[in-house]
This record gives sequence, structure tokens and C-alpha cells, in this order.
Amino acid sequence: MTETSTAYPVSLSIDYPDRNLNRLTTFFRIITAIPIVILIGLLSSAEFGWEELGGWVYRYAAAGLVFLPIVLMILFRQKYPKWWFDWNVALTKFSARVSAYIDLLTDEYPSTDEDQTVHIEIPYPDVENQLNRWLPLVKWLLAIPHCIILWFLWIAAIVCVVIAWFAILFTGRYPRGLFDFVVGVYRWSLRVGAYALLLTTDRYPPFALND
Repeated sequence: MTETSTAYPVSLSIDYPDRNLNRLTTFFRIITAIPIVILIGLLSSAEFGWEELGGWVYRYAAAGLVFLPIVLMILFRQKYPKWWFDWNVALTKFSARVSAYIDLLTDEYPSTDEDQTVHIEIPYPDVENQLNRWLPLVKWLLAIPHCIILWFLWIAAIVCVVIAWFAILFTGRYPRGLFDFVVGVYRWSLRVGAYALLLTTDRYPPFALND
């Protein structure tokens, strides 16, 4: 994606698998994903359950993010320690790779450190010039409209994944329309997460699935 002055300062894209996907690993995806889901659960202190296996791991990985300390640092010191930022971004990317695998967007087993087919860009913020020190106190409130919409979008995304599961088993392909919709929900979720949880931008997320 070409960056412009109007581009949102957080981006996500996933390479479309323009090939036949592995039917065997697709059929047993819930089972093959168990080891990596346990790993992400240990990193994020998440609880396991069927619901988590159906959606984006990032949604329940907030326990592993450095959040409250960053709120305090931005509020009182106007700083965002780089190593905290690096941890949050690394966990976000890893969670997205795990979720992309669970949601059949790729049949490449998630790497703990390589981007693979999931590409996320989150610029390190210039806190003094780009972030309002008081805004982190209310971002969670401002993000509520997004959360309500995303709740319904994730239900639709889960339905799309189920349909795609059958499509891959019979045709070997992930229908492009379903793929783009699920990736769009990922993208929307990431923008809201960067705004309200990662606190890397003060720019309000757009109500949009596309770039």
C-alpha cells in the first residue's frame, strides 16, 4: 500500500494464497493449532475456550500487552519506552499470524518472529508531538462504537471462516471475497487496538474494512 497524507498510520495486509491450500491440515486445523494457541495463551495470560479458536487472538491478548504503565508514562512523562512498544508490536504481529492460521487465511504454520504472509506496520510515535497526554484516559470510551460494530463483524467473519473451511476441503481454494472480508475485519480491529490499547496514535480509526 502506498502511504499518503490521508493513510491511517497503522496498516495490515495478508497475502492471498493464490494456490491450492492443504486440505488435510485445513480439516484438522483446530487440532494442529493447539500448540501455538497454548504458546500465545502463555504469553498473553489468556483463557482457552472454543470462542478463542474462532476469532482473532489479538482480541483476547490484551492481558499480555503493556497497557496501564504506558498510560501512566504518557500522562505524566510524555514518554513511550521503545522496548515496551517493541514488545506490544511483536505480540500483536505474532497474535495476528496465529489467528490467520486458525482462520485458514494461510496454511503456513505461524512463526514466532517472522512476518510470513501477515504484514503489519505500526510506526513508533513521537509522543511529545503526536500524542495528547490526556487522551489515553478516554480512548476506551471513544472506541465503544467501534467495539459494538466489530462484535457483529466478528460474528460474520466466523461464519465466513466456516464457509471457507468447506470451500477449501472441496476446491482447495479460499474464496477471494470471503478472504478480503475477514482480512478487512482484522484490519479494522488492529486500527482500534492501536488507538485504544497500543496507544500509538491519536488519530481516530475509520469505520472501514479497506486500506
